[in-house]
Amino acid sequence: MATAFGKILLITGNAEFLAERTRRRALDAVREEVSDVEVSETLAGQLAAGELASLTSPSLFSAATAVVVLELENLAETPAAELVAYAGSPQDDVAVIAVHGGGNKGKGVLDRLRKASAVHEVKVQPPKYERDFAGWVRSEARDLGRSIDEAAAAFLVTAVGQNLRALAGAVDQLAVTSAPGEAITLDIVRRYFGGRAEVRGYEIADAAIEGRLADALERARWAEAARVAPVLVTSAFASGLRQLAQLASAPGGMRDNELASQVGAPPFKIRALRQQLRSWEPTGLQRALQAVAEADIAVKGGGAEPGYAVERMILRVAAARQRH
Repeated sequence: MATAFGKILLITGNAEFLAERTRRRALDAVREEVSDVEVSETLAGQLAAGELASLTSPSLFSAATAVVVLELENLAETPAAELVAYAGSPQDDVAVIAVHGGGNKGKGVLDRLRKASAVHEVKVQPPKYERDFAGWVRSEARDLGRSIDEAAAAFLVTAVGQNLRALAGAVDQLAVTSAPGEAITLDIVRRYFGGRAEVRGYEIADAAIEGRLADALERARWAEAARVAPVLVTSAFASGLRQLAQLASAPGGMRDNELASQVGAPPFKIRALRQQLRSWEPTGLQRALQAVAEADIAVKGGGAEPGYAVERMILRVAAARQRH
């Protein structure tokens, strides 16, 4: 096993959860190598000149030391020069973990550190596009000794969302509940997370109602890939548009809790509905509701392609919205 001592682990990127996990695992490896290692953690912006030398000096209480420097992008010029100099000749009994939060700030010290042979960099970046999250889920499963196919991974993303911490926890749960070597199938994912997928229909509806057409279409395609029932999507559209119509016809001067009762929405959602309603006229709402009614018939058996019916509904709803 390669030693962590006499080296600098450089963790860079704007995926906070991944950076945190990489740092934690690195420290676990350090402690596994030397159980009584003395660990010091500091914010880079708080390092004064000469302090790094003190942190990386031999410990009086342990045979080895680990130094964690967080928010490297905030490192001042003098401590940055000291860190670069240290990287050129690190102590054999010291492990350094430096974390940079991404972006251009502090790029100069990163470029200089990368030239040192003792520096090993781990880049942590979140998936760039929605379609990449399923691949990330599959990679997580492989790391746990499990396999998960594209449809099951896509369904999990649809159900849980794009929060990496939540997705990682979901994959951990699925790995624990499946037998060693057993593939994580769509049926297994549906069993544990199927109820959450219904909520995603409302996210598609909100995107279309608010005029975020590209977002609505992309989410709809992912819902289709994850085999979310199209009727859940049309139902979410119908509910969202009916609430807007009810709000539009409500008498003036009503309080939010009174409106909530009349509209059929929780009080906290009234403000969001008011914001949405600013871009809608009564005739546009009527056209949108008609488009949803026709799509609902299509996805319940009246049309050959439910996916096409959903996309056509999204386009018609977006077109019915008044432009601002």
